[in-house]
Amino acid sequence: MPIRRIVFSNEPVLHEASRRVRRVDEDVQELVEDMIETMRDADGIGLAAVQIGVPEHIIVVEIPVVSEQAAEKPDEPLETELYVLINPELVHTSEELEEGIEGCLSVPGWVGEVERHRSVTVAALDRGGRKIRLQAEGLLARVLQHEIDHCQGVLFIDHIDDPEKIWRVEVGQEEAAEAAQEVPSG
Repeated sequence: MPIRRIVFSNEPVLHEASRRVRRVDEDVQELVEDMIETMRDADGIGLAAVQIGVPEHIIVVEIPVVSEQAAEKPDEPLETELYVLINPELVHTSEELEEGIEGCLSVPGWVGEVERHRSVTVAALDRGGRKIRLQAEGLLARVLQHEIDHCQGVLFIDHIDDPEKIWRVEVGQEEAAEAAQEVPSG
């Protein structure tokens, strides 16, 4: 599957709502495969179809699985869990909010503190076209909200109104800053 070009924040397609997928067919399956490969190649943990220039409601998320075994074997690659969601919708959000550091493959070199719901329930179609509901909290909830925002034409930087809550990092280090939840000094 080919790796696609990631669209950057100055491109208009990222600021428009994407269209819902009408049918999960071979074209959608190929797009999903391209999205997964593109996300992995860019060392991302989430990607929306619009980020590769396809304005459709499709997101892929791959996050590390936290386990005791991973802590015991730090030199081994982390086990991950992959989620493919077509036409994802937030159907429930917790009242409890939390701030966390986010970056974005479409906004290279920048991270910021964004307030998100601590837990969410998402309704979607899986890659086989079956209806599913996914309950998530923590990192998975944050990434799902971030990627679903992309489907609505919203970037993480649109949530930040305090210039003290956004800062530059070395391009390619956005995910590392998120994972470490590093806040710059000064």
